[in-house]
Amino acid sequence: METKHIWPKTILSVYRYLERICDAIDKISIASALSSNNISGQNYFLNNTYAISQKLLDLGERKVTLINLKLLTEDVLSKMKEIDANLLIEKYVDGRKAKEISERYNLSLRSAFRKLALAEESFDKKLNLLGYDDEKLSKMLKDERWIINVYDRFAQNEKEIEITTRELSRAV
Repeated sequence: METKHIWPKTILSVYRYLERICDAIDKISIASALSSNNISGQNYFLNNTYAISQKLLDLGERKVTLINLKLLTEDVLSKMKEIDANLLIEKYVDGRKAKEISERYNLSLRSAFRKLALAEESFDKKLNLLGYDDEKLSKMLKDERWIINVYDRFAQNEKEIEITTRELSRAV
């Protein structure tokens, strides 16, 4: 299976959702912490101090991973040529089609595809220069099933990936 530039596509596609997922994690953490004062009877075994603490720690670790991914994405984009970064943002973050991008930048459709491919390659190289190769990203994001699902969909050559609200709610 060809894995060329799958992580850049994945990371850029999920970028716009990272803040929303982090906010949801905060809400769940607060709700879990606030409800922890009502531990009695049969709820004790499911909601004891250890279980609640572990849940809060796990949620905190998830949030740190997602924030790190957001910061990594912004760092890589800042190290790229401005036009390349803008092309990637428009395609993956803003969800514009190649045709719209070609019209916006006054390019032929073929040139737009070529420039997007070169920008993806540049993003991938910058990731690697920062030490984030396929193996490290897979390890870093292994517990974020929703991101791995996006990666798998790109690996199966799905051209357009849309993340549904249902997938996001399951992510949290």
